[in-house]
Amino acid sequence: MAKFPLIYSEQFLLHDTGKAHPERPDRLRAIHTHLLAQPWADQLDQQEPTSLSDRDPLPWIEKCHDAEHIQQVAALSASGGGSLDPDTPVSAVSYDIARLAVNAWIDGVDRTQASGEPAFVLARPPGHHAERYRGMGFCLFSNAAIAAVYALEQGIEKVAILDWDVHHGNGTQNITQTNPQIAYCSLHEFPHYPGTGLAQETGQHNNVLNIPMKAGSAIAEYHAQFETQVIPFLQAWQPELLIISAGYDANERDRLSNVRLQPEDYGTFTRACLGVTRSIVFGLEGGYELTTLAQSVAETIKACLD
Repeated sequence: MAKFPLIYSEQFLLHDTGKAHPERPDRLRAIHTHLLAQPWADQLDQQEPTSLSDRDPLPWIEKCHDAEHIQQVAALSASGGGSLDPDTPVSAVSYDIARLAVNAWIDGVDRTQASGEPAFVLARPPGHHAERYRGMGFCLFSNAAIAAVYALEQGIEKVAILDWDVHHGNGTQNITQTNPQIAYCSLHEFPHYPGTGLAQETGQHNNVLNIPMKAGSAIAEYHAQFETQVIPFLQAWQPELLIISAGYDANERDRLSNVRLQPEDYGTFTRACLGVTRSIVFGLEGGYELTTLAQSVAETIKACLD
């Protein structure tokens, strides 16, 4: 049996967000430590992302982001650091680490397309709030959107992105909603940050499905939406590749949301998605309560191994 690709580097810990910031290096440390403690850890194929010297992802980033935004992130890093907004710090190495994260997501596409089997990208900074012209909400570059555009240029005809982070992926939608080859689906608490993701937002090609979830929603409400909306939408799109913006901040113990999911629920979501296709790239987005974050990632991977 082929091993499960886990794309990870300790370099991702170097993106410095400062003290008390929710999107901190400990997130990846907690996940990585927990995964290596699992009885199935020997089934993981951990690999470093392609280095920036071997592939600069800038041409792919430029397909999704305005040059002025890219230059702003680069300039802030070069000057020693700063902030794109009150929530989105940039440190001296963040430009390099954000580009390395893009490489990791691209590697995930390559691995999944070569094998037809899932892969997990354990990287930071996250990306789904980064719009074409700006970074925000802890996000510098829109990793999922960039990975989708990259996949299309490798000859894939249709890509779907499923975003189960508790926050709407305004950046991913902003970049992909005009592309007739990319579908975007998001379940997210509403009203909640960033205030986007109304059900009426359907994209230029009916390629966007937003599912606002009420505060207090739990697995019963999510299961109903997967059964009646998410899976039918994905099946109708018939993607050759499914990219999942895998945020885990809808856990009940996570203080950045008011949704009541449990770690095992992400295994349920994963199994439902595997029924659509096994060509899935999972990429980390949010999730800030370290224990349930680590457990949720493990449940996602375990479902793939099962």
